[in-house]
Amino acid sequence: MLFNSLDFAIFLPTVFILYWMIFRGSFKRQNVLLVLASYVFYGWWDWRFLSLILFSTLVDFWVGLQLDKSQDKKVRKGLMTLSVLVNLGFLGFFKYYNFFVDNFQQAFNFLGYEFESYSLSIILPVGISFYTFQTMSYTIDVYRNKLQPTKDFIAFSAFISFFPQLVAGPIERATHLLPQFYHPRSFDFGLAILGIKQIIWGLFKKMVIADNAAVIVNAVFANEQAYNGSALWLGAFFFALQIYGDFSGYSDIAIGTARLFGFDLMKNFAFPYFSRDVAEFWRRWHISLSTWFRDYLYIPLGGSKGNNWFKIRNTFIIFLVSGFWHGANWTFLAWGLLNALYFLPSLLSGGHRQHLDVVAKGKKLVGFKEGLHILTTFVLITIAWVLFRAENIHHAWNYLKGMFSTSIIELPNLNHMQDVYVMLGLIVFFIWMEWRGREREFALSHVGYKLGVFGKWTVYSGLVLLIYIFGNTDVELEFIYFQF
Repeated sequence: MLFNSLDFAIFLPTVFILYWMIFRGSFKRQNVLLVLASYVFYGWWDWRFLSLILFSTLVDFWVGLQLDKSQDKKVRKGLMTLSVLVNLGFLGFFKYYNFFVDNFQQAFNFLGYEFESYSLSIILPVGISFYTFQTMSYTIDVYRNKLQPTKDFIAFSAFISFFPQLVAGPIERATHLLPQFYHPRSFDFGLAILGIKQIIWGLFKKMVIADNAAVIVNAVFANEQAYNGSALWLGAFFFALQIYGDFSGYSDIAIGTARLFGFDLMKNFAFPYFSRDVAEFWRRWHISLSTWFRDYLYIPLGGSKGNNWFKIRNTFIIFLVSGFWHGANWTFLAWGLLNALYFLPSLLSGGHRQHLDVVAKGKKLVGFKEGLHILTTFVLITIAWVLFRAENIHHAWNYLKGMFSTSIIELPNLNHMQDVYVMLGLIVFFIWMEWRGREREFALSHVGYKLGVFGKWTVYSGLVLLIYIFGNTDVELEFIYFQF
């Protein structure tokens, strides 16, 4: 079920009414409703994959209880390993089986040996990378004694399957989200209004920015040899806006929806395209995943401690694993490798923790030096996005080669340039709103601090009107990160 679909437009208010009117007397009954609603939400794609979520839930709930009973280090480590193997086993089979089989076949054939592969027609369960990491965080934190294991199976099931963030995050930690299912929730009108504002802004990002940019991006990437260098740069620029609008738009809708039910989800994006270096970008992009890798992989490896060799090794491991997490394709590994190379200079110079505050805080405009740093960082990230978007390494190489050809100085040879100009106008408005709200939780949350009631509702109504006019409603486009 897509957030930008008619099905969800019926589903959400139905669950909301049941939650606050029929089940409001008991938070335990509300938890039951959330579990049922979440399973309906996920089963809308393919009900057969509900068994994966249920099995992971049962395994990790049982592992948590057993960890609570034992203080034996070997037993506890064995239980934690069981949980990790089960979850990563599901993830590895559905997501990476064919990738490894196909590459083994190619390697053996290259060496002159006949190798018959057995590829399978596997459908990738939506969001498996997200809920797998979420449930693993529970058992790892229980194993580390950072969290008391729950004895409430319904609350734990609700935590694993919570429908607003089930299929594309934020990847919640059990220490943050799980305790919220243990206590009564009371309806907060102000929180609900804030949630609706964030949903509207998320829909604007997705339906107006991302989906319209996708039309241009798909055309350019589908036939890169037909376009000159400037058109290819424009296609890469639009993809940078598409993936940000699409993914951060999903996160906004998820966080806003959770607020309607009295829950607080972690912030997943912090205006990453206003970053002054690549290190800052990765602190602001997909925060729930980057902090997950930091806490459960990077720090256990030693983090940035030790000599430069260990710092370099750990950095490359994190970025390569992050790339592979995104998909079973060499392009994602190349994307991770390039970002690791981007990251190294600031790491080795000690400047990777330099920009911790909001850029141009308290100012309307950015200074020339910081503006140049933002532009440079954005260009580097945009180049890397080409690897992310390309079908394969050969496709990425041809696209990048075209971007840096002499035809870069020509006018873009895109079709329907009037649509491109309209899109650029919407992007200017979008960036202006993001810039104005960069010190707030999300862009639209700044509206109302200086505007009166009439001004606020003019902005809200205007955004809804833009979604209605420019929203790509002919085809309900899935969110990009559903494939991960």
